[in-house]
Amino acid sequence: MKVIIIGTGNIGTAAQKAVLAAPDMELAGVYHHYEIDNAQCTMHNVDVALICLPTRESPAFAEKMLRMGISTVDSFDIHTQIPEVRQHLMAVAQEAQSVSIISAGWDPGSDSMIRALLQVLAPEGQTYTNFGPGRSMGHTVAAKAIKGVKNALSITLPLGKGKHGRHVYVELEDGYDFDNVRQRLLQDDYFAHDATEVEQVDDVEKYQTTGHGVLLERTGVASGRDNQQLEFKMKIDNPSLTAQFMVGCARAAYRLQKEGRYGCYTTIELAPAWMLPGSVEANVRALV
Repeated sequence: MKVIIIGTGNIGTAAQKAVLAAPDMELAGVYHHYEIDNAQCTMHNVDVALICLPTRESPAFAEKMLRMGISTVDSFDIHTQIPEVRQHLMAVAQEAQSVSIISAGWDPGSDSMIRALLQVLAPEGQTYTNFGPGRSMGHTVAAKAIKGVKNALSITLPLGKGKHGRHVYVELEDGYDFDNVRQRLLQDDYFAHDATEVEQVDDVEKYQTTGHGVLLERTGVASGRDNQQLEFKMKIDNPSLTAQFMVGCARAAYRLQKEGRYGCYTTIELAPAWMLPGSVEANVRALV
């Protein structure tokens, strides 16, 4: 399949490596977001676009690609807005006979699939998602977008039972007041729901990291027996894992479009066998 990448940041750069390493993919182009309109005439043979842009820009670019008949994968990560985005892109994809897979990062994304599996195993109970410690790409991008912020880094700190604190390092543009910038950052929806500390620093690059992690915990009931305790844990390089999972979802989008199953999907609606290279039959023989 022919794949293009829109975005040249951390995820876009990692996605280039993942596509080039994939045995069933050809990298057909890498574009900055501002190049898309001028490049549309060269995209007539493209199968899937990986949209590696800040979350708030992703839906508009997904819609643009879908209307060209190009399936899309993005890592949109505002959990509360996913149903609305899915509904909108569902209509667009069905009309254009293409496929959109949204929120295909690691959370939402791969973690969403694990949460669903844990609930299958223990239908009654409680799941806690504990992130970090590590850099949140979505929160970092949101912090950088605050007027007056020259550079930023948002670190997620797990507090247990699914609660999190955030420590945000900000480097200011000349002439901006820290207290004013801090208040506007704390009012952003990315930060308004967690305990957040904002620290002004001279050079954010001294604190940079791409490491992150998650611990998913579920305690619940299976077949009438309580106190089933389930865990899933990983420590990751954030952009690398996000990009690799998006590449897997590109295979699923390609298969769905070829089968005429047009629409917009979240990751819990996908089969893992669709995300691997090779035929479904070969993956069943190897993994079941």
